[in-house]
Amino acid sequence: MRGRHADAYSMYKRGTRDYINAYDKEPGSVRSLNGVSKEIGNPSWKRSFLYILVASLASFLYGYHLGVINETLESISNDLHFNGNTMAEGGGFLGSTFSGLIVDRVGFRRAFQLCALPMIIGSSMSATAKNLWGMLLGRLFVGTGMGLGPTLATLYVTEVSPAYVRGTYGSFTQIATSLGLMSSLLIGFPAKETEGWWRICFWVSAVPAALLALFMEFSPESPHWLFKKGRAADAEAAFEKLLGGPYVKGAMAELSKSERGGEAETVKLSELLFGHHRKVVFIGSTLFALQQLSGINSVFFFSSTVFKSAGVSSQSANICVGIANFLGSFAALLLMDKLGRKVLLIGSFSGMIVAMGLQAASASSLVSSSNEVYLSVGGMLLFVLAFSVGAGPVPSLLLSEMFPGRIRAKAMSVCLASHWVVNFFVGLLFLRLLEQIGPLVLNTIFATFCLVAVIFVKRNVLETKGKSLQEIEITLLPPE
Repeated sequence: MRGRHADAYSMYKRGTRDYINAYDKEPGSVRSLNGVSKEIGNPSWKRSFLYILVASLASFLYGYHLGVINETLESISNDLHFNGNTMAEGGGFLGSTFSGLIVDRVGFRRAFQLCALPMIIGSSMSATAKNLWGMLLGRLFVGTGMGLGPTLATLYVTEVSPAYVRGTYGSFTQIATSLGLMSSLLIGFPAKETEGWWRICFWVSAVPAALLALFMEFSPESPHWLFKKGRAADAEAAFEKLLGGPYVKGAMAELSKSERGGEAETVKLSELLFGHHRKVVFIGSTLFALQQLSGINSVFFFSSTVFKSAGVSSQSANICVGIANFLGSFAALLLMDKLGRKVLLIGSFSGMIVAMGLQAASASSLVSSSNEVYLSVGGMLLFVLAFSVGAGPVPSLLLSEMFPGRIRAKAMSVCLASHWVVNFFVGLLFLRLLEQIGPLVLNTIFATFCLVAVIFVKRNVLETKGKSLQEIEITLLPPE
C-alpha cells in the first residue's frame, strides 16, 4: 500500500509540473505572486466570508469557556467545591499539542468536528455534574477542545483567505474570542441570584459547538491540505468555491510551484526543534511566551479587585474589560492589512508598556490615594485595549503565514503548546508573587517583558502583509 501511494504521488507531481508549464505558456496571462492575474484583479472576499465565520465559532467557544467560570465560580464552588480552571488548562495543552497531528491526518473539516465533540461532551458533563469529579472531567474535555480550536481556526483562516484580506479575516478569530468572553459574562450574571443557573451557562455552550460541527460539513476543505495529500482535483474544486473559477489556474499553479518535494513525508519533532526551520519555530514559541509574560492574565484576574476599589461592581468591571477587548480587536480588523503585522505588534507591546507603567505608578508612594484608583483603572483598560490590537491576534496569524505548508500545522501546535505551559505557570505563580514582591515590582517586571517583546519583534519578525503563503515561503523562508 505504501509503495502504491508513493507511485501515485510521484505521478501526481509529474502531472503538476506539466500543468504549471502549460499554464505559464498561456498567452496574455500576467500573474502576480499572489496567484492572481493582474488583468482580473482580486477575488471577491464574499466567497470565503461565510466559511471564515464558521471557523470563528471555534474561537468564540474558546472565549466563552475562558469566561464562563468567572461569574459562575461562586455558585459552582458552593454546590461542588470547585475552585478553578486548572483542568481546562491541562486539556488545552493536550489539545494544542496534538492539533497539528490531527489536522495533517484528517484535514480541517474533520478536525473542527473533533474539536466540537469534546466541547459538547464536556459542557454536558459540567452541566449535569453532581460532584467535583464530574465537573473536573467535563472541564478536561472542554479544555481539549479549547486547545484545538484556536489553532484550527487560525490555520484554516490563513489557508482559505485571499491574500489581500487575510489579516482582516485573521482578526475575526480575536473578535470571536472577545464576543465569546462577553457572552459568557452576560449569560452568567443571574448565577449569583438564581440557584442552579450555572448549569444553564454550560448547556448554552453546547449550541455553538453543535453548529460548528454541522456547518463544517458544508464548508470547503483547505486546498493546501488537499494538495499535500495529492488530491489536485479536489484542491481545484475548493479554490473554485473559495475564489471563483477565473482564479483557480493561477492559485493552483502557484501552489504547485511552491512545493519543494517530500510533502507526503511525516514531519518529525526533531526537525522542527533542531532542523532547518528551528529559527522560525523559536520565534513563534518566544512570541507566544512573551504574550503570556506580558501580564495579560494578571490584568483579567485582578480587574474585578481594581474596579471594586473604584466603587465599580465586578459585573460592570467585566463588561468594561470586555468592551475594551472588543474595541481593540475591531481596530485590529481595520488595521491588520493596512499597517501590517509587525507595526501592530510593536505598537501593541509599546502601548502595554505605558499601561503597565501607569499601573506600577498607581502602586507607588508618589501617587496620592485619590489618583491611585484612576491610574490603576485607566492603565488596566489601556492594557487590554493595546493587547487586543496586536499582541492578542497577531502572533497566531503571523506564524501560520510564516511557517511553510509542510510544517505549518505541527509547528503551530508546538508554539501553542508553549503558550499553554507559560499560561499555566503565570497563573500558578501570580498571586504568590503579588503577595511577596507587591504590585509595583510585579507590574514593572511585566512592563520589562513587554519591552523585551518590542526589541524581539523589531529584530526577528518579518512582515507578511499582502503576500500569498507561497510568496512568503519562497521569498522569506528560502530552502537550504
